[in-house]
Amino acid sequence: MSVMSFPSIQIHDSTPPPLSARGRVGWSRRILTPWRVLHGWVLALFCGFTLPVSSNDLVFERDIAPILRTYCAGCHNNEMLEGDFSVETYAKLRAGADKGDPIRPGQAEDSFLIKSIEGRARPHMPPRDEPQVPSEDLARLKAWIVSGAKGPVRDESILQHLVVPQIQPRAGVSRPITATAMNPEGQILALGRFGQVQLRHLTDPAVELPELKGELPGKINALNFSPDGRVLVAATGVTGLTGVAYVWDVVSGELLQTLGGHRDVLYAAVFSPDNQRLATAGYDRMIRIWDLKSGKEQQAIAGHEGAVFDLAFHPDGTVLASASADETVKIWRVHDGLRLDTLNQPQGEQTAVLFSPDGNQVLSVGADKRIHQWRFISRDEPAVNPVMTSRFAHGSAIRTMTLTADGTGLLTAAADRTLKLWRLSDLTEIHSHKLQSDSVASLSAVSGTDTVYVARMDGSHERLDFSAVMSRLRNSESAEQVRSVQSATDESAQSSTAQIADAGKEAVVVEPTTFEEVEPNNTPKTALTVTLPAVVRGSIGQPADVDLVWFMAHAGEEIALEVDAARSGSKLDSHIEVLTADGEPVERVVLQAVRDSWFTFRGKDAFTSDDFRLHNWMEMELNEYLYANGEVVRLWLYPRGPDSGFKVYPGFGNRHTEFDTTALSHALGQPCYVVVPHPPGSQPAPNGLPVYRLNYENDDDSTRRWGADSRLLFTAPVTGEYLVRIRDVRGFGAAEGYPYTLTLRPSRPDFLVQLHGADLKVSPGNGREFRFTVTRLDGFQGAIRVDVENVPEGFQVSTPIVIEPGQFAAVGMIFAEPDAENPSEAEQEAIRITAQATINGQVRKQDLGSLGKLQLGDPAKVSVEILAYAEDGSLTEAHRYKPLEFALRPGETLKARVRAARHDFEGRIELGGDDSGRNLPHGLYVDNIGLNGLLIVEGQTERDFFVTAAPIARPGTRWFHLRTSADGGQASRPARITVLPHAAQASHP
Repeated sequence: MSVMSFPSIQIHDSTPPPLSARGRVGWSRRILTPWRVLHGWVLALFCGFTLPVSSNDLVFERDIAPILRTYCAGCHNNEMLEGDFSVETYAKLRAGADKGDPIRPGQAEDSFLIKSIEGRARPHMPPRDEPQVPSEDLARLKAWIVSGAKGPVRDESILQHLVVPQIQPRAGVSRPITATAMNPEGQILALGRFGQVQLRHLTDPAVELPELKGELPGKINALNFSPDGRVLVAATGVTGLTGVAYVWDVVSGELLQTLGGHRDVLYAAVFSPDNQRLATAGYDRMIRIWDLKSGKEQQAIAGHEGAVFDLAFHPDGTVLASASADETVKIWRVHDGLRLDTLNQPQGEQTAVLFSPDGNQVLSVGADKRIHQWRFISRDEPAVNPVMTSRFAHGSAIRTMTLTADGTGLLTAAADRTLKLWRLSDLTEIHSHKLQSDSVASLSAVSGTDTVYVARMDGSHERLDFSAVMSRLRNSESAEQVRSVQSATDESAQSSTAQIADAGKEAVVVEPTTFEEVEPNNTPKTALTVTLPAVVRGSIGQPADVDLVWFMAHAGEEIALEVDAARSGSKLDSHIEVLTADGEPVERVVLQAVRDSWFTFRGKDAFTSDDFRLHNWMEMELNEYLYANGEVVRLWLYPRGPDSGFKVYPGFGNRHTEFDTTALSHALGQPCYVVVPHPPGSQPAPNGLPVYRLNYENDDDSTRRWGADSRLLFTAPVTGEYLVRIRDVRGFGAAEGYPYTLTLRPSRPDFLVQLHGADLKVSPGNGREFRFTVTRLDGFQGAIRVDVENVPEGFQVSTPIVIEPGQFAAVGMIFAEPDAENPSEAEQEAIRITAQATINGQVRKQDLGSLGKLQLGDPAKVSVEILAYAEDGSLTEAHRYKPLEFALRPGETLKARVRAARHDFEGRIELGGDDSGRNLPHGLYVDNIGLNGLLIVEGQTERDFFVTAAPIARPGTRWFHLRTSADGGQASRPARITVLPHAAQASHP
């Protein structure tokens, strides 16, 4: 009798790397079931009947291994080892588990393996809900055992081979190019296809390059030249079985090494910068680092929960980054495999990762359609690498990316066949190339040029020249650097000169002319004509009535439009908008969405400024604009714990809106977007997210001062005629009319500062705080300086107190020295508080009076003080004549300590939550406050705290302090904190 053999056959796989790899993890029964079914189909296809079995013809590799692989190895392999039993090798099979050798050569009916398959022993294998061993395979196993259960000639894993049908590629179709690599000199291009790697000389086609030796098992997923260009590596393997890196000598074409050890196909193989190591990774989730000289494995790194699609060495070779299907990028220390950080901000599988040429940034792309950019700081020890930018880049999954040869540009390619070039420094889109003929599989920059080789899945490849675009990019970066240096050196001098020259000048205010509405006035031809400034008295009559007012404006002129209706008891819920003379809306701004999100916890009413819980908030930055159903707000403070969300401007009270949009209620789950403003008429490059065009219109005052009444700041785009249209936003009206007053006047930027917390009682050796808030008028956003002068002897005030540009509050404090005496009435009245700001070159001042009745309070029950860490780790205390000094740059964190003196207080000393750093500059916050905020628990007197500066923090120096809620709000002595220029700015000459 004879037996039909089943040779190993491989599928020609031409698909791009899968973007979802969570299904195939490990060697679970669920994963290998399809192969069992497929094997059954193959048996039925080739056999169709029960074969007689001859024990003399049975060969383990050919006849027995396929049965064990199909029905047993899914659970019983060297990784899963279910029941401490593996059939992966002959030796492991015979070693058995707790019941010993399951074979018993020569005694098939007494073999535990046979009894388990037939259900005569427990556990029944395979489980009853899985495909069972066919009778012909069972007969073959019995015959093999009866004949002595002879093993293989070479005992290797039975998972190294797969029996599948061969599928021939369709005739006339080009074989997909799945990987490319360019040698360091930019002369040799390596092209990878299924089972094949070819070398091509770009500068001289006549040069003969060697044919690379060796039979490749599958699709080439990655190619890379060594840094010296002498060696080429290909990442390949057989899906579900093995991953192998093939290493060739480029000059001779000889195969130098085949580095395996992976249980699934490889997707990445990269050389270390010093040519000493090779890192490999793939679908089995493992990262392996090899010594190239010996071919031995140095590190086996397990840490990802999904396939690893890409690897990148840091330029100094000490750190390795990995991009994975588990939606993370991880950073590893090379010499010992220690994980330094997990960059978990992405929202989809990450397909590519790289370091910037200077090694200071990590970038990744993937299925979430974004480019992620982190500042790299975890060089030696574990640390959090802060997010710099997350840019929504394409309308579909991003497959690959590469840096331009000079390192200033980043090229990305997506599944939708789009190809885009970005400025690396800030990920600004520079160029969108024409739609590609098919999905781009690989990008390779040519050294010393502005060209990039593009390879596609339709088998085509070409060299694209970006010289013109890159020239503009380099010129724009040079211009921006010059502007940055000039602004840093000239801004203060120009400001001072303007203040001296224009101080004391007063704006001329012209009294408005009053006009009475005359019906009909609901069309451009019948509109009421006014000259500015003007007050229009009118009413909305029948439902759907509208009133139009005609006026002239010059280009760049800013005009304030204000309605007084609801405040005066009218039933009108007003809506105003500016139109052209022809009645068309005037576009105000174009908002392009760059990140998508939604509300993840509770809806929002139209007033709340706190707890905006948003999906993927870690990719968002302070001061960014958030668009939600027509409303635009700005992000003011990050979520400060697991049960908190963003605060939006102004950071307290009712929220403000941007671009005079109307505050609305938002439902849980409602979509929202981070948007970037562009000038009116702009046509932003498409990125797959919405573009919103806002016109000059308003329903409710954006600063919430006037309730349901409308207010709008209009800047005329060109000199010409304009119309104001006023109506009831609900479309209501009445025969008796809804009266209103509409004011049209030139904008008059100004401010009103208010003091909160006068009449202070200050305990000796402690401080009390007071607060200033500002009402900004007609769009004034500049800085406001508050000075406190003539402070009595023995008291210290944190002056000047600055309300920063665009901010609405600042906190001051007064500290009483231990030897201070009660100030006299004359000394109290002598304290003067003034606020000043420069508006349109003019210095405007306000007299805010004094601090009221200032007295010494009772001795404190608890006192707190700030201490600074010196470079040697010692602590420095503040004293009367030398305040503590702190300094940090945007993106950095500093450590300090708070110490408490418990005089008559044993409870918790609570120092606040997200407001625990009092009067810190905008963008600085006390970090790691947890659920309970910054506090010193019972029985303790000290704890460390950390201050972090967001990337948007502005350079400058400011007073800050800590305050405890205990004993009526005792405050520490003030300290000074300086935000230094960003490291990149500081490097400019």
